[in-house]
Amino acid sequence: MAVNYDSAHFNMLEQQVRPSNVLNPRVLQALKDVVRNKFVDESLQGLAFADTELPIGFEQVMLSPVLQGRLLQALDVQDDEIVLEIGTGTGYFTALLAQLAKHVTSVEIVPELSALAQQNLTDAGIDNVTLCIGDASQSWQTADRVDVIIATAAFVSVPDAYLQNLNVGGRMLAIVGEGKMMDVQIIQRITEVEWQTNSRFETVSPAMINAEPIVEFEF
Repeated sequence: MAVNYDSAHFNMLEQQVRPSNVLNPRVLQALKDVVRNKFVDESLQGLAFADTELPIGFEQVMLSPVLQGRLLQALDVQDDEIVLEIGTGTGYFTALLAQLAKHVTSVEIVPELSALAQQNLTDAGIDNVTLCIGDASQSWQTADRVDVIIATAAFVSVPDAYLQNLNVGGRMLAIVGEGKMMDVQIIQRITEVEWQTNSRFETVSPAMINAEPIVEFEF
């Protein structure tokens, strides 16, 4: 039985995302404009708009649309802001950020995923993104400070290097914790030497590669 992708996309927005209190008009428009099934493997097309994580290879996942919507709403990216994303994946969340921001730099540790994301973004006509390949588990050097940083994989604790890379007034969204105890934090740089952290909601996300919790052995 063929999937009606237009109907599935509409239902994702109206029956999943909006009822989850994602009501920011710009976020909803981005979720409408970026077609999620274009960023998943052909074998998973039928599940593209379901409220579930989807495997994207290399032991990585695409987060559920509701969680992605909630993250974007918490971050509230403005159209004049420069964004640094940690974890490109197949480029779907990158594309959403690109709809909201002036420019997005996105870093991916898996070269094959970065190449796939570049193809997906090109196919979608999105050109305000720079993709980089490397290990950003502890830091990522940019030419200038940025307005927004987002990491959708979980940190046990947020590396200080990222907080230093924010403009004053800028903010970072990080999922912080381990196991089933994680929360979404917005960390805003108030002055050159002050940051303010606000927890927004609880969630669970895969750990950042090379920043996983240390396994404690019992003897």
